[in-house]
Amino acid sequence: MISTALALVSLPGLAGSRVPSAVEPVPAGAFQPFSVPAREARSPITIEGLDPAQQSVAVVDAQTAIYEPGAEPDAGTTDRVQVDQPETAPDSARKPARYSLKGQATFYNNGTTAMRLPRGTVVIICGGGGCIERTVTDYGPQDPARVVDLYKPDFFRICGCPSWSGVTNVTVHVY
Repeated sequence: MISTALALVSLPGLAGSRVPSAVEPVPAGAFQPFSVPAREARSPITIEGLDPAQQSVAVVDAQTAIYEPGAEPDAGTTDRVQVDQPETAPDSARKPARYSLKGQATFYNNGTTAMRLPRGTVVIICGGGGCIERTVTDYGPQDPARVVDLYKPDFFRICGCPSWSGVTNVTVHVY
């Protein structure tokens, strides 16, 4: 301890006891005008384009077709190809369901299929308009009378009911 006190007294500059110096402005006389002589007859500067090896794949050039928002392209189809599949019975190409539930289905816009089953359970939901196969991705619904909450497009695909309907009767086959 005494050696530390002696070191601070004998070496005040190294121990950080200096007073900070004031900031001094740079005098205006330190700046001098500087001129660059220019030649009258200069050659224009030209910048050439990049060679093809330096261009990216998605380069926009004079041949690139740009479409306005909402405008359809002139060539090619924009719809998916519809394939006509033969109708099969729900149990013809599938193992039998472990069990089935009957109840009501509703919809919501969450993009999930919600049931009171573990996530990842495969189910086939049948209503008056047809059947769809889905995987349970969310937990619900809370109302005991309802067995499934469906994504809105899925609900109207199996419902076979008008667009103002909110509840339909379904049978859910659990696999």
